[in-house]
Amino acid sequence: MERKNKSFNKNKKEGSKGGFNKGDNKKSGFKKPFAKRISKKPIKSDKPGMRLNQFIAHSGISSRREADNLIKAGLVQVNGKIIVKMGFRVMPTDTVKFNNETIASETKRYLLLNKPKDYLTSTDDPKKKNVYELIAKACKERLYPVGRLERITSGLLLFTNDGELSKKLTYPKQRVKKIYHITLDKNLKAVDMNKIKEGVSVDGYVVDIETISYVQNSPKKEVGVEIHIGKNSTLKKLFTHLGYKIVRMDRVYFGGLTKKDIPRGRHRFLSDKEVSMLKMI
Repeated sequence: MERKNKSFNKNKKEGSKGGFNKGDNKKSGFKKPFAKRISKKPIKSDKPGMRLNQFIAHSGISSRREADNLIKAGLVQVNGKIIVKMGFRVMPTDTVKFNNETIASETKRYLLLNKPKDYLTSTDDPKKKNVYELIAKACKERLYPVGRLERITSGLLLFTNDGELSKKLTYPKQRVKKIYHITLDKNLKAVDMNKIKEGVSVDGYVVDIETISYVQNSPKKEVGVEIHIGKNSTLKKLFTHLGYKIVRMDRVYFGGLTKKDIPRGRHRFLSDKEVSMLKMI
């Protein structure tokens, strides 16, 4: 079904699916069918501490479920002893190691950066600028980006040491809403915009675009694109496939978060309300 064209206006309320309405993202009502589960009884302990899988998740290494697999694989030690059973609890004075490296259960941090263009989201090339330089003094905890933005892409980039939330926000089925302001090397033809709405096949699959429209009061080489599935690199492939080159790409919206009051290259920590909102997605 062809989606209706919507103006790229952040101040305009849109009520239909795919519009720029913060209430678009809702949890699915799907529930897994009942299944009999076989589980081991947790180890009984008089220690009030924290469950080992939770401790690992808090360290930012993985989600709690993934931590269970790490424990079962014998990769976790507590006070020099390998722990393989579920339910083990640790105290703040215990020494926990993963792959023979000591880890610590950290305070959860959630930082939002307005990424400048030409900064890498990795440290693969030490000769080039990377986003870690911009947040190096933000806090003592080591933070990791939720997903990646290409060097050419600017805008919202979330960092956290909350492994569970990071995995949730990057999981395709969550359909986290993202909006990009894209500037092309030439005006986007109406016929090509209609092709995008109908669905363009790139590398053997149809690129899933929620909405696309020209940016109001701007040349027609500037468009707003909303996606719920896919990476920013997918958009680059899409426009290249149609004969256009992306000159600028700015992520202006991510999961209910905007760039308001965050200058380019600067960052801020999320409020408790914003963190709760992300966990509700």
